[in-house]
Amino acid sequence: MLLHLSTWLEVEAYLETSQGIILPIGSTEQHGPTGLIGTDAICAEAIAHGVGETTGALVSPTINVGMALHHTAFPGTISLRPSTMILVIRDYIACLAKAGFTKFFFINGHGGNIATLKAAFAETYTYLAEIGVNNADQVQCQVSNWFMCGSVYQLAKELYGDREGSHATPSEVAVTQYVYPKSIKHATLSTEVGKGHPIYGPVNFRQHYPDGRMGSDPALATPEHGLQLYNLAVKELSNNYLEFVGRAIA
Repeated sequence: MLLHLSTWLEVEAYLETSQGIILPIGSTEQHGPTGLIGTDAICAEAIAHGVGETTGALVSPTINVGMALHHTAFPGTISLRPSTMILVIRDYIACLAKAGFTKFFFINGHGGNIATLKAAFAETYTYLAEIGVNNADQVQCQVSNWFMCGSVYQLAKELYGDREGSHATPSEVAVTQYVYPKSIKHATLSTEVGKGHPIYGPVNFRQHYPDGRMGSDPALATPEHGLQLYNLAVKELSNNYLEFVGRAIA
């Protein structure tokens, strides 16, 4: 059930049986020569929709722009500052909490969002109490990173070994190839790829990772791999969601 394709009457009826909602969140940032700029949001959205279908949960519109300031030396990247993102997350949750939602399950596709999301949760709990939301003490938030699912990590390791890397990875590119097979990109990749450098500002990032990749070989990605990774993520996160909202796992 997708929030943006529902009426308020349908949402009101949903709240009579469940107070849980799934919020996909990603990023709009460079993903190397062959990765789509929307990769993180595409993966999070597709997997969130799959989890929603599996569990019967309501799924919110995708938050497509995240915290990607370190990628802004590459054309096409759009980023929120951490302080801005905290306010965005706070306002999303506050609106939904006022309506009666209490369990907020974020399916995240971007590692750079994790710290800011956790900070946003901490600020939101206090904010809801300060503005007098009736169910403020019942609100709980959880971030689940699809790429960190145990089953996903294991398959990526089997398929790609140390060529998985940590950004513009073949696993995330494979999921986008499965979701958007007509948008598969091809490019000549250099044999040398940056890895292991600390991340500071955007100029420093591009100096160390000139083509945008971080130790990865996205040429290994295939749509077939993407389907496998998608299925594993949906299964694992469906179980995690049901556990989070206190429902039995089938």
